[in-house]
Amino acid sequence: MSSPVVLLTVSAIPVAVVRRFVKSFELSRAVPECCGLAWKAVRAQNVKAGRNVAIYWDGSIRLEAGVELQGPFSEEGEVIRSATPGGSAASTTHFGPYGGLGAAHAAIQEWCAKHNQRLTGPQWEIYGHWQEAWNNDPSQIRTDVFYQVNMP
Repeated sequence: MSSPVVLLTVSAIPVAVVRRFVKSFELSRAVPECCGLAWKAVRAQNVKAGRNVAIYWDGSIRLEAGVELQGPFSEEGEVIRSATPGGSAASTTHFGPYGGLGAAHAAIQEWCAKHNQRLTGPQWEIYGHWQEAWNNDPSQIRTDVFYQVNMP
């Protein structure tokens, strides 16, 4: 289930990520794998970190997945520094299992078409901090979904 779509101005968030080129059917494996590698590198440097993030830079699924940075980080192996896009974004919050995220993406795309907002670049997801209660009630899992737009 998704919240209403809203138009926001967002700031870029620094992230430690692993970059991959994947097919859509590989996302459920690639995103957690990349986030795990990023967390390993961040923890090794004792860097304070935030939520998991996946950035989809283009339709060929040039993926960057990892973790928000809240401190200095030195690139390590395939874990590199990047940032979420900044600027105008259409956004919604999805509550429920990750398998339902397609509905949140579709809601943003439909809202943008209806409100003359042109999708101009990447989309990204920021995953809520995992809570034990979600194991028993996955309908509470929170994912914020963003699409970069060009405001008229």
